[in-house]
Amino acid sequence: MAGHALAAPPARVIVTLKADAPLLREQAMSVRQSSADVAAVAQRRADRLAERAGVPLSTGVTISERSQVVMASHIDAATLARRLAADPEVLHAVVDQRRRALRVPTDPLFAAGPASGRGPEVGQWYLRAPAGEVRSSVNAEAAWDRITGSAGVVVAVLDTGVLADHLDLAGQVLSGYDMVSDLATANDGGGRDADASDPGDWITSAENTARGGDFQNCGVADSSWHGTKIAGIIGAAADNGQGMAGTAFGVKILPVRVLGKCGGFDSDIQAGMRWAAGLEVPGLPINTSRARVINLSLGGSGSCGASTGYPAVIAEVQAVGTVVVAAAGNSAGHAVELPANCPGVIAVAGLRHVGSKVGFSDLGPAIAISAPAGNCINIAANEPCLYPVLTSSNSGTQRPNAGGSIWTDSFEYSVGTSFAAPIVAGTAALMLSARPQLEPQEVLTLMQSSARAFPTSGAGNDESGQPVPMCHAPDGSDQLQCYCSVGLCGAGMVDADAAVLASTGTLVRIGLVPAAPVVGDTLRLSATGSLVGSGRNIVDYEWSLAANPGVATGFSGATNGPEIELPVIAAGTVAVSLALIDDAGQRSTVQRSITVSATPVVDAPAASDGGGGGGASSVLWVGLLALAVVVLLLTRRRGSAAIGETPPQ
Repeated sequence: MAGHALAAPPARVIVTLKADAPLLREQAMSVRQSSADVAAVAQRRADRLAERAGVPLSTGVTISERSQVVMASHIDAATLARRLAADPEVLHAVVDQRRRALRVPTDPLFAAGPASGRGPEVGQWYLRAPAGEVRSSVNAEAAWDRITGSAGVVVAVLDTGVLADHLDLAGQVLSGYDMVSDLATANDGGGRDADASDPGDWITSAENTARGGDFQNCGVADSSWHGTKIAGIIGAAADNGQGMAGTAFGVKILPVRVLGKCGGFDSDIQAGMRWAAGLEVPGLPINTSRARVINLSLGGSGSCGASTGYPAVIAEVQAVGTVVVAAAGNSAGHAVELPANCPGVIAVAGLRHVGSKVGFSDLGPAIAISAPAGNCINIAANEPCLYPVLTSSNSGTQRPNAGGSIWTDSFEYSVGTSFAAPIVAGTAALMLSARPQLEPQEVLTLMQSSARAFPTSGAGNDESGQPVPMCHAPDGSDQLQCYCSVGLCGAGMVDADAAVLASTGTLVRIGLVPAAPVVGDTLRLSATGSLVGSGRNIVDYEWSLAANPGVATGFSGATNGPEIELPVIAAGTVAVSLALIDDAGQRSTVQRSITVSATPVVDAPAASDGGGGGGASSVLWVGLLALAVVVLLLTRRRGSAAIGETPPQ
C-alpha cells in the first residue's frame, strides 16, 4: 500500500558447525528422522547459537548434518554472518545468496527448424560435425555411431524444475525433488517436496518491490521454462518422429528444483547437489537414482572460498563418482561466476558458431572447456536469430500450458552459457555410457585431451567493425567477441565423438598405499586398477621416476610388473610415471605426483586404485588427481535462474 514501508526479508545465513562441535553430539540429526524432527533439532541448535550471538534466530532448511540455514530480522545478513562466525563451535557462517539461471535422428527439428518459418533454418547445428564456417559444433552425430545415452546413466538438472510431460521428454524424466524452501521464491504454495515440476518463474512489476527489494534486480519477464530447456539439450528423445534430439538421448533426467522466482538460494542448491548424488540430506528420503552428472546452468558473483560451502559439497559428490558441470556466466567477458569457478567443476564457456568466444560469455583460468552457446550474428530488432540453441520449452507465459509442448526458435531463441553447459553435461553422459567406470577427474581429463583447437581466424569483424581480437584475462571491463586461447576458454572446443573414443581406450591408473605417505613408509604402487581398451591385453609395464628431489632412493625390485614398491626417505614430492604397452604395441602413459609428509596427515583419504576421481575427501587428493596426465595413443588428437540471458553478440 502506498505510504507504508515494506518489510525487509529476513537475513539468511548458512552456518556450518565444526566436526567436534558439542552441538552435534547434543542435537544430532540424520536422514532417518522425519522432516519435522530435523526442523526441531535445527531450531534447538539455532537457539543455542542465538544465546551466544545475542540475536533471536529462526531456523531454515538443512543442507547436511553439520550445515543449516538460520534467519534473523532487524539485522543485515553480513553482520549476522560475522557474529555467528565468531562462535567457537562454528566452522563457517556465510550469507545465503541467490543464484540465477544463466540461460541424424529422424527428429524433424534436428536438420532444420520449425516448418512455421520461425526457424532456425540450421536446426540443431550445434550437435552436427563441424563444416564450413560452423566450427564449434560438437560432432555428436559421429559419437552416436559409437554409443547413445544409456538408461543407466542419470543426469541431474538442478534448475527451475522440469515439465516431464513435454513431448520430447516423456518417459525420460525420473521422479526428482523440489528443494526450494522460500515460499515466495517457490511459487508453488509449499516448500521442499517430491514435486520437481516447474510451476513457472514469471516476475511482475509489483513483485519487484513486494518483498522489500528482494526481487528488485530480477526484472519483469514471463516464465523461462529454463529447466525444461536444459533437460531437452541433454536428453530429449530421438527417433520419435517429432521435435529434437538430446546430446545424450537415452539417458535419464533427474529434475532437482532449486530455482524459482528470482533464482534460488545457495542452501537449496547445495542440498540439491548432495541429494542428486545420493548423499544424505537430513529429513529427506535418500535418492536411489544417483546422478552420475550434475548440470548447473546457474550462478552469481563471488569467489569460491571454503566458507561458501560449495568446495565441500563438490568434493563430497565427486567422491561418490558424480561429475559436476556448470555454466561460466553471461556477464560479457568478466571473471567466471560461482559455482563454476570452484575447483573440480567442469566450467563451460560459450562459443559462437565460428568458434570465437561469444560476446556474453565469461572466461578465465577457471574454464575447463568451451561449447556452443548460441549467437544471432545480427542483433537488429525483429530479425530472426540465425544460430540459437534449439531446445524444448512450453507455450505458457506464467503457469505451464497443458499440452503446450513447443521448441525454441529464431524469435523465441535460447542463447547463453546456460545452454553450453548441458551440451558438455550430455557429452560427459555419453562418455559414462561408453565406460561407466570413469571417475570425475578422468571424464574431465579425457574431454580436455580430446578437445579441438580454437580457431584464430575466420570470425570476421567484431561488433565495432574491427578485426576480432584475441581474448585477454578478465580485467573488470566488458570483453565481447574474441579468439579464445587455452587457459582462458579451457582446453579447447568439446568434441563429443573424440571424447567418447578416448573414453574407450586404455586408461592408466596408479593406485597408492598408503594414500597419505610419511617419511619411512614403503609405498606400494599398483596398475591393477587400469582400464584396458576393448579386445586388448597388457603385455608390459614400464615404471620410472619422473622427478625425485631426494624423496626416494629408487624402486625395489623389477620395474616391468603390475605392482612395485618405492621406499621414501624424505618429505617432499616425487613423480612416478607408468606406461602400459598392449598386445597391439600401443603405449599409454600417466604420471602421478605423490606428496610425502614428515608427519601423518589428518583425515587422509582412503586408498584408491585409480588416478582419477576429482574431488575426494582432502585437498591433497584433489591436487594429486589434478596433476595426472593421460596420454592415449588410441585417441585421435583434435587440434546464472536467469529469467533471461544476456543479449547475443
